[in-house]
Amino acid sequence: MDRFDRIFDLHKLLSAARYPVSRLRIEQELECSRATAKRIIDAMRLYLNAPIKYDRELNGYFYDHADGAMYELPGVWFNSSELHALLSVQQLLQQVQPGLLEQQLAPLKTRIEALLKAQEPGGSDLSQRIRILRAASRPVGEHFQRVSSAVAQRNRLRVNYYQRSSGTTTERILSPQRLTYYRDNWYLDAFCHLRNALRTFALDALQGAVVLDQPAQDISHEALDLHTSTSYGIFSGQANQTAHLRFNPTRARWVSRETWHPQQQGHWTEQGRYELHIPYSQAEELVMDILKYGADVEVLGPRSLRAQVQQELQKMLTLYGVK
Repeated sequence: MDRFDRIFDLHKLLSAARYPVSRLRIEQELECSRATAKRIIDAMRLYLNAPIKYDRELNGYFYDHADGAMYELPGVWFNSSELHALLSVQQLLQQVQPGLLEQQLAPLKTRIEALLKAQEPGGSDLSQRIRILRAASRPVGEHFQRVSSAVAQRNRLRVNYYQRSSGTTTERILSPQRLTYYRDNWYLDAFCHLRNALRTFALDALQGAVVLDQPAQDISHEALDLHTSTSYGIFSGQANQTAHLRFNPTRARWVSRETWHPQQQGHWTEQGRYELHIPYSQAEELVMDILKYGADVEVLGPRSLRAQVQQELQKMLTLYGVK
């Protein structure tokens, strides 16, 4: 019987008892030693705010209902593995974007750590055993809370959006649909009333955001998935082409285990190579991912994609003085 089970059993024992329960009976019911019973009682008092009192005359323990209210174990009761999972999720969120939801998550973390301490000594040091390395991430900006509130409340947003490609800023009214965390950066999928279409906006490019009283225009989950989930990477739009890539045997051992796209298809060749078929609509991000594999991958089709990769490679050679 672990500490969680003993705490739960002691709670049931004290809640049902009409008179103080002796330490001997507690030891028998919890199947533990005198020292363990004392630690369980102390843990419930310290971490769970249990009003356990000791009656010297009757030589037993009881719940002190001085205010007339029955004591209950706090909220939803989790076992240690579930608490570890919750703490892991909290730690992941904290490390993914430091300070982003610190104020909201702090009470949850404190409560989880207190419950873990009640169940097993040293159980809260999990936060020191999760490490996340982030690459090429950009600051989320100061408007995350407003944007997330608009998504949750289904209200429109007025934003000033900086377009890095053109270096211009435009004011837009958006109907936010959902937040996306992709490659260490946050994006907002929204219906843009200026363009009268679905668009994806980088949160770090928002230079102003105001939540409006107007309700957001709703897009069905099916339509949203069709527009954003069939394309490649962060780019939206329905996929209308399929890339055909072939990896050499060495790189194939890694790529065959990777997911580039939820609808990808791959197969091994007799020569030990791996061929991957990937749907896409816009090729910019796909080209970047292909180039990082260098000579380990060849684009077999379509011709337009192969030509784009060739052009980028030629630019690189020219940059380095190779003709």
